Amino acid sequence: MAGPLIRPKVAELVFRLYDRPLHPELFEVLSCRAIARDGYTLFVRLTRTGHVLAWTDGQIHLEEIIATGEMELPESGRRLGYDFDAGRNARCTLPGGVRYHVSSQLEQLPLEQFQHVHEELAADGEKKGLVFHCKTGNRLGPSPLGVVIVQTVSDGLSATAFHTFPDELAIIKTQSLIEW
Repeated sequence: MAGPLIRPKVAELVFRLYDRPLHPELFEVLSCRAIARDGYTLFVRLTRTGHVLAWTDGQIHLEEIIATGEMELPESGRRLGYDFDAGRNARCTLPGGVRYHVSSQLEQLPLEQFQHVHEELAADGEKKGLVFHCKTGNRLGPSPLGVVIVQTVSDGLSATAFHTFPDELAIIKTQSLIEW
């Protein structure tokens, strides 16, 4: 029987975007789904630290990651990188006219509000996307949650990810838009 899954502290997390594939073995994947349509494939992987979104059209590749700063991630191919200490907006353009935009924010909420939002995210994740409940040793409080919801938009796709940190009453949200 596996022990509890420990989620890192928010202060330990980093956001990275690469323009090349990374080895999936670098990440402890808890849940995975592949979406293939309209000439592209998106792999959505929920991890202990957050998520890995890997998008490709066969020529261009994007890999978005939430990981810990101590993970040995390569520098080559890195297009964006930052900590989750504040809200951020970033963008980059890749060959072939592919445009990538990301907006991220960290919210710390009062206990009652956190519990309400956590429950709503769990329900939305079950209905609309990929969700993973990280089991912890705390039987009384909510377990950390990872949710990714992907939607197609005109000439692109949008991926919204939520990761909850009950011990810190914190939620990290990223919204990524890939347009071609």
